[in-house]
Amino acid sequence: MKHGIINAYRAFLPDVTDATPIITLYEGDTPLLEAPRLRERLFLPDNLRLFIKFEGMNPTGSFKDRGMTMAVSKAAERGAQAVMCASTGNTSAAAAAYAARAGMRSVVLLPRGEVAMGKLSQALMHGATVLAIDGNFDEALCLVRDICATHPFDLVNSVNPVRLEGQKTAAFEIVDELGDAPDYHAIPVGNAGNITAYWRGFRQYHAAGKTTKLPKMLGFQAAGASPIVDGHPVLHPQTIATAIRIGNPASWQGAVAARDESGGLIDRVSDERILEAYAAVAASEGIFAEPACATPLAGLQSLAEQGYFPLDRPLRVSVTLTGHGLKDPDRALKVSGGSVREAPAQKDAILRELEKAIF
Repeated sequence: MKHGIINAYRAFLPDVTDATPIITLYEGDTPLLEAPRLRERLFLPDNLRLFIKFEGMNPTGSFKDRGMTMAVSKAAERGAQAVMCASTGNTSAAAAAYAARAGMRSVVLLPRGEVAMGKLSQALMHGATVLAIDGNFDEALCLVRDICATHPFDLVNSVNPVRLEGQKTAAFEIVDELGDAPDYHAIPVGNAGNITAYWRGFRQYHAAGKTTKLPKMLGFQAAGASPIVDGHPVLHPQTIATAIRIGNPASWQGAVAARDESGGLIDRVSDERILEAYAAVAASEGIFAEPACATPLAGLQSLAEQGYFPLDRPLRVSVTLTGHGLKDPDRALKVSGGSVREAPAQKDAILRELEKAIF
C-alpha cells in the first residue's frame, strides 16, 4: 500500500488534484480474511467461501478513516480551519483524528448517552469539542448541516460527497485481493453511505476492466432501526448496534440504487441475532468487531436458512466488518459471559482453577 488510500488509488479519485494536500494516517490496506469456522458456525452452505474485510484495522479503528482522509484533505485544500460532524461515534473519532493531523479544530454533535465510550474517548483525546444534544443522530445531522451552511466549518459527514469517494476504495481492495469481484458483498446499513460507496467502487473497477462481474449487494439494518426496509423514516430508532442506530439515512437513495442495480437486497435482523453473530465471529475467528459489524453476519445466516444462496456452483461472499470491538468494551464484557477468576500465586491453586474452568 502506498501510504494511504489516496496515494494507492489516485487514478480513481478525480477530486484529488496536484493542489490537494494529502492528510493521511495510512488508512486502508485492511485485511481480507477467509473465515471457514465462522461459515460453519453460521450454517452457511458448503459451496460458499466467506471472506471478512476487517475495517477495524484502520488507524482510528473503523472504515470512517477512508472517507475522512478525503474530506479533510479537501478541507485543507480550501484553507479550512475547522471541521464539524454529527456522529454515533466512529465519525467523531475519525474526524477528530484527521483534523488533528491537519492542524485543524474539530467539533462533534452527538446524541446524549448514546455513544460508546471507546469512540467518545477517541474524539476527546484528539482534541475535539464535543457537544451532546437531547436528540438522536438524525436531529444532530440536521443541526450540523444548518450550522455549516452559515458558519466557517467544513462539513465532514457522508453527505459530503468526497467521503464516499474514499470509502469506495475498500471495494477496490477486495477485488485486488480476490482477483475478481465476489458473488455477493454483505454490509451493515446505518446512514447508508458505505453500501452506496462500495457499489460505486465495484462498478468503477468493473468499467475499468478489472473485474468480470459485479456482486449482489446485501445490506442489513437492525430491526429497531430499519427505515429502508420499512419504507419510511423511524423517528426513534432503537438497537444495541449504536453505529447503525439511524432513522433517516442520508444516503437512502444511494442504498436503494445499490440494492436494485446489483439485484441484491436490504433486510433487517434482530438485536438478539446481531449479538449471537457478534460473539460468534470473535470466538470462531479471533476477529473482535463492534456489534453493528455483526449485522450482515446475522443477515447471511438468515438468508441461508431461507435457502437464498444457490447450491449448484462455488460462491464467494465478502462481508465488511466496519469497526473494531474495542470501540465498545462495555458491550463486549456483557456479551462474553466470562469473568476474571482469582487464585493465589501458587501452581497447585492455579491448576485447580484451570480444572474448574476448562476440564
